[in-house]
Amino acid sequence: MCLSMLPLPIMAQKEEKVDTTFNLHELVVTGTRTPKLLKDAPILTRLISSSDIGKADATNVQDLLQTEMPGVEFSYAMNQQTHLNFAGFGGQSVLFLVDGERMAGETMDDIDFQRLTMSGIERIEIVRGASSALYGSNAGGGVINLITKESKRPWSLNVNGRMARHNHQRYGGLFSINRKAFNNTLDFSCSGTDNFNVNNGSNPSARVFSTVYGDKTYHVKEHFALRPCDGLRLTARAGYFFRTLTRTAYIPERYRDFSGGLRALWDVNHNDNIDVAYSFDEYDKSDYQRIRHLDIRDYSNVQNSLRAVWNHSMGKTGILTVGTDFLHDYLFNTNLSGNACNQDCFDVFSQMDWFAAPRLELVGAFRYDYFSDSHYSRVTPKFSARYTAGRNVTLRMSYGMGFRAPSLKEKYYEFDMSGIWIVNGNPALKPETSHNVDASVEWTHGHYNLTANTYYHHVSNKIATGVPYSMPVASASQLYLDYINLENYSVYGIEATMQARWNGGWGARLSYAFTKETLPNDADGNTINNQYIPAREHSLTARFEWDRQLNRHYGLNVVLHGRLLSSVDNVEYVDYYDISRGTQHVKYPAYTIWKLSTSHRIGNAVTLTLAVDNVFNYRPEYYYLNAPITDGANLQIGLSIDVDKL
Repeated sequence: MCLSMLPLPIMAQKEEKVDTTFNLHELVVTGTRTPKLLKDAPILTRLISSSDIGKADATNVQDLLQTEMPGVEFSYAMNQQTHLNFAGFGGQSVLFLVDGERMAGETMDDIDFQRLTMSGIERIEIVRGASSALYGSNAGGGVINLITKESKRPWSLNVNGRMARHNHQRYGGLFSINRKAFNNTLDFSCSGTDNFNVNNGSNPSARVFSTVYGDKTYHVKEHFALRPCDGLRLTARAGYFFRTLTRTAYIPERYRDFSGGLRALWDVNHNDNIDVAYSFDEYDKSDYQRIRHLDIRDYSNVQNSLRAVWNHSMGKTGILTVGTDFLHDYLFNTNLSGNACNQDCFDVFSQMDWFAAPRLELVGAFRYDYFSDSHYSRVTPKFSARYTAGRNVTLRMSYGMGFRAPSLKEKYYEFDMSGIWIVNGNPALKPETSHNVDASVEWTHGHYNLTANTYYHHVSNKIATGVPYSMPVASASQLYLDYINLENYSVYGIEATMQARWNGGWGARLSYAFTKETLPNDADGNTINNQYIPAREHSLTARFEWDRQLNRHYGLNVVLHGRLLSSVDNVEYVDYYDISRGTQHVKYPAYTIWKLSTSHRIGNAVTLTLAVDNVFNYRPEYYYLNAPITDGANLQIGLSIDVDKL
């Protein structure tokens, strides 16, 4: 992120005192690609700060989001692959970024969430609704941007670890050096959990699982920044990720990622800066045959991208942003016709951020995208407005057109899904198009902050799998499932968050989300059997905390996190191997999970964490695909040491 001279004209026109109680003074960049104070962002942005991440003590982004965000649920898809439901949008419509860069690879339409560890993350910026005008395909449902840490101390070294049930172990280290001309951060983390069995009641209504598969992960990230002269910043990054998962004793699955990038940020003058970047990401999957010592790769997604962005400040009038991207996308998959395919993606985008009046900001953006495979092209606009009604109330409204181009997998896939049916790609798929309207109000006064947001999203040509059908094969018949475009899909809802900070170290936050989906239909008006479980209509997350420095050598932080999700209904086949038996309505139960955590600060350098996850010892009667992955209360013990502060 470049904190150049560009934000200064924006800040100069703000004379009122900045409220630091709820991170409103923090800079965010995701909503407009230019730095804004959180309180001044024209696009409603949810910020999960470094402090929030520490209190949640999450291992990866999945652990964090389901703790902090209502309307977010992670469930299992086929073969225990994790699937995200983000306020009615699946993982294929929510764009995950790391420092603004895309990620390669996916499974069952979702990225590998285990890659996104919380080690070395400074903050997470979340923008709901369509951001296709700035980020292109896959941003129709929102953008989640993870921003990495950059030390401001001359040097720092943190080592940490955590242990829990099922042989859960997590270890990490973060080493940083900061000098006038350069900054370097090296981050290492590893974690692992054993497989364990769970018990189900008799006569479940839908598919259940009896074994929870653990895994082992290793992640190394290096980030180097050089400032050779005033106004010029050069950065380089590299990362390696490895995960192994054992479903079959002699053939464990392996997942790898190699990533890297170069970036130049140049403040040309007081009003202009240029951002040029190259990014590389390769995500591979393989099966390791232990007896033969063979590592057989069956999947690889490689992305090479180039980006150039020019920002021009017009003082108190506004900021003009113009940019372009080029992405070469290569996919190897043994389930693809011909095993491999690739395409080039090109775009240009522009945004005008206009300070129309002292309290009114208007933002307009558009983007043109072109995809070489099938020659898709699309123009997507977005318009936003922020009005500050006095010192305490901020109103925001936006309209954005979203789109998602069919992936290479969705066009050319041919895959036997667990012997149930053959999933077929469809080269004739049309891109998804969505119309999205959002409106919000934010009120802040003293110890209290309230935000309420309502939205409506309508999606045309939604890409999904259709109704299975049977075709004769030799002396038997085979079920097939094709990718198709759906009609008449929409989702609407509201989200409200109340926060409070009181004297004496007390704090609380309650967040509620209501989400309502329509049933998707195919072109003939037939209701589609949803391959994923729909969003729960009601969800609530809560956090209550108390923090006090009791003396110069000891401080205590106590946090109670909780989430409550309502029941949800779905239409599913009675027997996936015999669809002639028809469908049934399945009701998945509501549940609530709470975590009590205490952090003991000993001196300036040592923090001991004692926590009980699932403190009320909840156990699902049936481990359906959307059941919480728990078999009861789980004691967690962690230790963090800042070596440089000893």
